[in-house]
Amino acid sequence: MLFALVLAPFVLAALVPVVRKVAGPRIGLYTLPLPILLFVYLLSKTAEISQGKVIESAWEWVPSLGLSFALRLDGWSLLFTLLVTGIGSLVLLYSHFYLGPDEDLTKFYLYLLSFMGSMLGVVLSANLLLTYVFWELTSFTSFLLIGFWSFREQSRYGAQKALLITAFGGFVMLAGFALIYLVTGSLNIETVLANKGKILSSPYYPYILLLILVGAFTKSAQVPFHIWLPNAMEAPTPISAFLHSATMVKAGLYLVGRLLPILGGTELWFHTVTLVGAATMVTGALLAVKQDDLKALLAYSTISQLGLIMLLFGIGTPFSTAAAVFHLFNHAAFKGALFMVVGIIDHETGTRDINLLGGLAKKMPLSAVITGLTAFSMAGVPPLAGFLSKELFYEATLETGTMGLVSASLPWIAVGASVFTFIYSALLVLFVFFGKQRGETPKHPHEAPGLMLVGPGLLAAITVIVGLWPDLFGGSLINPAVTTITGKAYDVHYHLWHGITTPLLMSSITVALGALGYTLVGRIRAWFKSVRARVTPNYFYDQGLRLMIAGSRKLTSRYMTGLLRDYIVYILATLVTLVGYTYLIKAGGARTLQLARINPYELIMTGLLVAAALIVIRTHSRMVGVLALGVVGFLVSTLWVVFRAPDLALTQLIVETIGLILFLLVFQYLPSLSRSTEPPGKKAVNLAISAAVGILMAVLTITALGTRLYEPISAFYVDNSLKLGGGRNIVNVILVDFRGLDTMGEITVLGVAAMGVFALIKLKGKNMQ
Repeated sequence: MLFALVLAPFVLAALVPVVRKVAGPRIGLYTLPLPILLFVYLLSKTAEISQGKVIESAWEWVPSLGLSFALRLDGWSLLFTLLVTGIGSLVLLYSHFYLGPDEDLTKFYLYLLSFMGSMLGVVLSANLLLTYVFWELTSFTSFLLIGFWSFREQSRYGAQKALLITAFGGFVMLAGFALIYLVTGSLNIETVLANKGKILSSPYYPYILLLILVGAFTKSAQVPFHIWLPNAMEAPTPISAFLHSATMVKAGLYLVGRLLPILGGTELWFHTVTLVGAATMVTGALLAVKQDDLKALLAYSTISQLGLIMLLFGIGTPFSTAAAVFHLFNHAAFKGALFMVVGIIDHETGTRDINLLGGLAKKMPLSAVITGLTAFSMAGVPPLAGFLSKELFYEATLETGTMGLVSASLPWIAVGASVFTFIYSALLVLFVFFGKQRGETPKHPHEAPGLMLVGPGLLAAITVIVGLWPDLFGGSLINPAVTTITGKAYDVHYHLWHGITTPLLMSSITVALGALGYTLVGRIRAWFKSVRARVTPNYFYDQGLRLMIAGSRKLTSRYMTGLLRDYIVYILATLVTLVGYTYLIKAGGARTLQLARINPYELIMTGLLVAAALIVIRTHSRMVGVLALGVVGFLVSTLWVVFRAPDLALTQLIVETIGLILFLLVFQYLPSLSRSTEPPGKKAVNLAISAAVGILMAVLTITALGTRLYEPISAFYVDNSLKLGGGRNIVNVILVDFRGLDTMGEITVLGVAAMGVFALIKLKGKNMQ
């Protein structure tokens, strides 16, 4: 069933063009049942998983390397799969109302379903290599989704930036996986987890940790790789709600949680993950306050919240892990709803500019209620779900042990960042929905259709239900996820009221200072906007990209000369270098040969062949060159006859005859032969490479003839040609039976080439008319 869980979205994506023809603009509703069914199936497994059961499926992929298409559903992956399918279902419903019939709906739903399948593959993979494959698929499909409106320059820029940064992180992460394989001899996650001691004691541990963290940081938009996320807001709002609340940006957090048992618990882990998370949390919170675009505000708030969760994973205790998982779940709910509401505001007013909005509560009351519940949940206001996870966050920062200045500063950093979280959350509610309208909006504001509000409404309801009855979700989802991550049973009961505690005091200070800050929000925003840094991560990205493009152009212009002989030099030089080096390392040494006697006529024929080849490259006449080339081919055919290979001789003879005829047919169109004078140094290089190729081929031939590691396969063909292939002509049986697929592939290639030639001829004919 796990295979179907991952593959079903890809299958439906492949069928989207067909469904589009049947469903028309209602294609979103036609694709909706699949994620709902997947969500219901996963929900039915919650009781089993919460009791410690693990569901596994595996298909041997590359058995010789110990690789398999292995999937695993446990507490940690169950939480993510429920988020992916649950919020995915709501996004599909929302998209039906958000996108008009003029949009390319086929492309939209194809990309969205492909991304859903990729994300399910990431969280269900039980093999690190398979994780990487799906990881990069999420990067590629998110690139397509972010650039959906490809006619917009900013959409193309945002898609390219997201792909370059996340794909770069994926490649770096793959290097970390390779080192894990070097240490443990396996890429199976369960086996890797069992070899924790080997990894922690290995000299490669720091490199493994840092390489994998780079992959996680780029995916989850951690400083300094956070710059791709704000530009990704150029995507349609349903995509932002899906990718940037519950799926893509959480993939890095998923990986950090999955590998925490083998990489965590060290000072390097604590300081690296905690400090990066803290920097991301503060940076996102400060930048969110000054944004005018509501989606940009949500983008930077997402960065801040991701940093908060990363910080909790950095602390690495079971309690902080529970706080991270709880807030991850809450963030998916309230941020998904907020993105959808901002999309509704844009859809119904024609703008996301906060300076034009105000007083929307009268005309969009339901949207105002949903925004109030979810935004204040993000701010940590009781009795909403965000208050609970924020309390856990504060308590976790107070129990970081003895890590010096970092441990002592974390509670202060947490409160400071949360104050700004309260301010930008209040902006979303009070500034947009209350007060007076501050400008003229392109459209007359009105409430969205009821079904369009279903998605954000359900998510808002979840923030209330989890806040009032937290143990309902904590026992079935949060605790099993923490148990899976830590490898130890974690059974904690969650309550809204914990008494008067230090975290409650920190929450009270946050709300008080946040309310005070909101009264000064105009001045704060103006001051933040006045502070402009010349050197930012975006500056390094843009300048680095320009330098890479300019350098690539310069380098390419150096070696792409347009001369065929230069390209042949590159190919042959590479061949000599790689094959020659490998030969010297692996197969050097003398060989004993038993060669047949060379007859005088064979020497004569070889001499004539060499002479004809020299004429081809030295002649000034096109006709002489064509005829000499034919002589070379016919002499090779004659040698095949001498060596008793009539089938090869016949094939060579046919090819050479047809080739010679074709040359003569197009003779009048051939360019005149010309010679260019090359510097002596270049001639010396060409001579050295040609000599090296000849010597290398001769040496390889001699080595092959003098080496017999296995029994020759020719005996098998002789014994089984008639018995298994039904033919006495051994060569024919090999071509059409034993290697029939290979022959079919060659025929296919020739057929495709023939069609290409025919298309070029037809195209030229049209251009000449």
